[in-house]
Amino acid sequence: MKAVIMAGGRGTRIQSVASDIPKPMIPVLGKPVLEYQIENLKRCGITDILLITGYLSDAVMDYFGDGSKLGVNIRYFNEDKPMGTAGALYYVKEQLKEDFILLMGDLMISVDFERFMAEHKKSGAAVTLFVHPNSHPFDSDIIVTDEVGKLADFTEDKCGENAERGKAPAGLSKPVTGVISKKLERAADFYYHNQVNSGIYALSPEAAALVPEPVEKIDLDKDIIRPLIEAGRVYAYRSTEYVKDMGTPDRYDEVTEAVRSGLVEQRNLSNKQKCIFLDRDGTINIERGFLNNVEGMALLPGAADALRRINSSEYLAVLITNQPVIARGDCSFETLDNIMKKFDTLLGREGVYVDRVYYCPHHTDRGFPGEVPELKFRCRCRKGRSGMIEDAARDLNIDLEGSWMIGDKTSDVQCGMGAGTKTVLLQTGAGGNDGRFDKAPTLVCSDLAEAAERILDKAL
Repeated sequence: MKAVIMAGGRGTRIQSVASDIPKPMIPVLGKPVLEYQIENLKRCGITDILLITGYLSDAVMDYFGDGSKLGVNIRYFNEDKPMGTAGALYYVKEQLKEDFILLMGDLMISVDFERFMAEHKKSGAAVTLFVHPNSHPFDSDIIVTDEVGKLADFTEDKCGENAERGKAPAGLSKPVTGVISKKLERAADFYYHNQVNSGIYALSPEAAALVPEPVEKIDLDKDIIRPLIEAGRVYAYRSTEYVKDMGTPDRYDEVTEAVRSGLVEQRNLSNKQKCIFLDRDGTINIERGFLNNVEGMALLPGAADALRRINSSEYLAVLITNQPVIARGDCSFETLDNIMKKFDTLLGREGVYVDRVYYCPHHTDRGFPGEVPELKFRCRCRKGRSGMIEDAARDLNIDLEGSWMIGDKTSDVQCGMGAGTKTVLLQTGAGGNDGRFDKAPTLVCSDLAEAAERILDKAL
């Protein structure tokens, strides 16, 4: 398998860190970010690498040569003038006769590429985008997918400081089941799931063949991927692995600390992950009984600060939530999705996120007007059973013994205990007054902020 790395960036936003070398050559703890990428690819058995160079290309070629010192084979294509994020592919597509990986060269990464490519091939996609939540979705390209991960649309513009918030453009008040005719404009203007383009792609020869001769700059997303979205040929692969653009001074500092602490490598899904599983209502957002409308979604004070600490730690943040409002007939799947979009958006405005969401729509009690009979049964996923945690552990390679479940209800504690995690009962929301414990939780804390502090500071 081949990897193509776009290594010609100039790095105008990071000139205060380094202005006399290409952006992919900026050192992080003494080693260029591009070298971290190549080492990651090699660990996954990908040793045939094509570097697309441009600005100060000699700096790249002199450092890496033919790649033999790193145990890989490197070839080069140098852009005499910038051709955009896809233009150079026109001149090398004869070398791209099988599915390949495309990387932007300014990313610090640690990715299980074998897992990524397996999902790409399983879907039969022409293009698969590696997507993830991040701390700045408001200035990122938001990816909109349907229920099976097929792309429906993506934002193309960054939002401004004064953009009106909370306003949904046409097409976003309903579940995404096809292409949205109106282009999504700015992530500040509507509620959205925090799912952004990371700058990593799997492309087929079919996609590469669509790149025209670059009379002007060719943009991969707008000019190549968007037409394939309309043909139903683009999918998203959502991952919790470490991928971060280090193209600004602040992000460069974050990346440097993440490398120094070992967080970058730890987040690779080939390694066992530690996780803090989180209840939703009464833990992160205000408890309102059976929440069944978008207007009722509001964060608890201090919850975003707690998530900020978790996001920066060795732990994943995974939401585990019962949503019996679906089975009861109080709320449609469509409305729940819109509630969760607002949840993601409120967190994103605070610069925080949850890595993954699992919810149970079932409920055993009967007799509610409008209830959904097919969802009224005793399932394995409803808390306090542990099915959602077990599913997350399988999907994300989670070490349950080294993980925690935090919530305000006895069912949250029972769920965590059943899965083998340590547990925290919060005094927010129900405060544990909804039932009795067979066994006491590991910790009792006043709120999520205290729980995060005690777990992360090991003050148990």
